[in-house]
Amino acid sequence: MAEIAQLHANDEKKYRTAPNNIEAEQALLGAILVNNEAFHRVSDFLQANHFYEPIHREIYEICGKIIRAGKVASPVTAKTFLPDELIADISMAQYLARLASSATTIINAYDYGRSIYELALRRSLIMIGEELVENAYRPDVDISAHEQIEETEKSLYDLAERGRYSGGFEGFSKALRDAINLANEAYQRDGSLSGIATGLSDLDRLMGGMQKSDLIILAARPAMGKTALATNIAYHVATKYKFEANADGTVKTIDGGIVGFFSLEMSSEQLATRILAEQAQISSADIRRGKIHESQFAKLVEVSNKMDQIPLYIDDSGGLNISQLVARARRLKRQKGLDLLIIDYLQLLSGTSNNSNINRVQELTEITTSLKALAKELDVPVLALSQLSRQVENRDDKRPQLADLRESGSIEQDADVVLFVYRDEYYLKNKEPKENTPEHLAWMNEMEAVHGKADIIIGKQRHGPTGTVQLGFEAQFTRFYNLAKSEYLPERLE
Repeated sequence: MAEIAQLHANDEKKYRTAPNNIEAEQALLGAILVNNEAFHRVSDFLQANHFYEPIHREIYEICGKIIRAGKVASPVTAKTFLPDELIADISMAQYLARLASSATTIINAYDYGRSIYELALRRSLIMIGEELVENAYRPDVDISAHEQIEETEKSLYDLAERGRYSGGFEGFSKALRDAINLANEAYQRDGSLSGIATGLSDLDRLMGGMQKSDLIILAARPAMGKTALATNIAYHVATKYKFEANADGTVKTIDGGIVGFFSLEMSSEQLATRILAEQAQISSADIRRGKIHESQFAKLVEVSNKMDQIPLYIDDSGGLNISQLVARARRLKRQKGLDLLIIDYLQLLSGTSNNSNINRVQELTEITTSLKALAKELDVPVLALSQLSRQVENRDDKRPQLADLRESGSIEQDADVVLFVYRDEYYLKNKEPKENTPEHLAWMNEMEAVHGKADIIIGKQRHGPTGTVQLGFEAQFTRFYNLAKSEYLPERLE
């Protein structure tokens, strides 16, 4: 008996019809045929392919074309563009008339549309599930299991995004309330910043913190310290993380944030060593070589215990393309939360196209456009590091400019903020003249003036001023820090 019951259950599953509601489809089409205003209530999210019944798709599509042409869609005008015969004993004209005669009101048109749309999403969900099962049973030799997971995640996320009813125009009053709330949060927050604080006070003062939905480019030549600056910011944001629970069970970040760090160049262990060196103020070279004494090791353990608790998540996978990165960022946002995303660095990402005719400029355009869209979609600042072109080295003045952004003008175009890291000390130390000469004495004075200092140049800022901020830099600890203001220093005794 149990086997028979199981067979019966399997047969039911085999012959189940996909989710649908023919009555809701008929009710909505009838409402549209009686009053075309019903179409405008649903047309921004409901499309013809969301209908389950094929003839209903045709009717909805024809009605939409008639209405958009500025004409009235009715049983009389619509039947001209539809097949005459519907089924053996009913014509299209009769069916349209029946739909219109049974329509009640357009008040429920939006609810009918939502119901049809929800069911269409469920059908799409079933298709994704069936495709997943089929591909898992019959794998493609060129696609790994992990790639299949990422493709399925992308399909599910795309479906979720299409399933939103929100969007389109909103009243200015709502945008105004959002702006006032942002200003209030900035007023209440330490430092009065509207964005996420970097921990570098002069930089925060000029930028107002890192703003949600902004794409921030941090660019420099190699050895300038851009990765060090990114890790400094990541650690500061993660350690300052504070949150409060909302009434609906969700969590709202009130300070700092959850940080996602894509380390495409260094391993997570190397990145952790850098942060350890910075926080413990022990040379990263000494940590790697084991040249530390007992008290330093105790400090490393203390710092590592503190670091263990912070919401900083590192992905050190190499060879990622932009769609994989986007999928993983969405997953982190969904599973752990996300307030700041850092990518080290842009030139190590690849595009999604397999077309060999696509050049690197087009590929980088796709990458920066996708990152800007991701920042808006996840509503978080995206800090992306970038290399500068070698033309900087050919100039006498080696301070970077926007034109030095490597490989594509799209970096400058898509970025909301462009920051450059520049250290005069790096270039000056390679120009040492012969000792015991007047030139050497002048060089030593110059070196003293720039030793341990770095300039952060704001080359572009869509919503604020440009300018230069000077920071302290300790190369052995890979640490940037705020310089003390001369007016706050004690007076010198002569």
